[in-house]
Amino acid sequence: MLLETPICDFGWKAPAFSLSDFDDKKWTLEDVRGPKGTLIAFICNHCPYVKAVIGNLVEDAKKLQAAGIGVVAIMSNDYLNYPSDSPVNMKAFSQENGFTFPYLIDEKQEIAKAYDAVCTPDFFGFDADLGLQYRGRLDASTAKVVPNAKRELLNAMLSVAETSKGPKDQIASMGCSIKWK
Repeated sequence: MLLETPICDFGWKAPAFSLSDFDDKKWTLEDVRGPKGTLIAFICNHCPYVKAVIGNLVEDAKKLQAAGIGVVAIMSNDYLNYPSDSPVNMKAFSQENGFTFPYLIDEKQEIAKAYDAVCTPDFFGFDADLGLQYRGRLDASTAKVVPNAKRELLNAMLSVAETSKGPKDQIASMGCSIKWK
């Protein structure tokens, strides 16, 4: 089911979390937080919307990390009913796509609920004080890549790194619904 994310609630504070990656290493919000901001991406392995943009997301994440933005991806789907999103497949997906950021499992789905994440991909861009500044899309791509699309997420988060502010106008991300238990 295709869903769109709500509009940005500027200044809303990032809920803390402690989640494991596919190798059982624990990560907290403080571990992934960047000195100039933090990007939290709710993604999964099987969604065609994620698959279409994953290359651009990984490329943009490297640029954001270089600018002082911490990046983390969280997988909240019910992987027992969607085995392509299992921890083993998460590891393969992250390796195949060259992730330079942690990919965490929200097994109880509590973090997705705390963030009000609704789809994959769903992006939350925070300033250095963990106030929300971006809740938009990566770019104009949907289940198919739009060539030479304006890099909305990248530009927004680079602005957050420089000014602590996200753009006033944001276009909602859209993707597959989170697969709730």
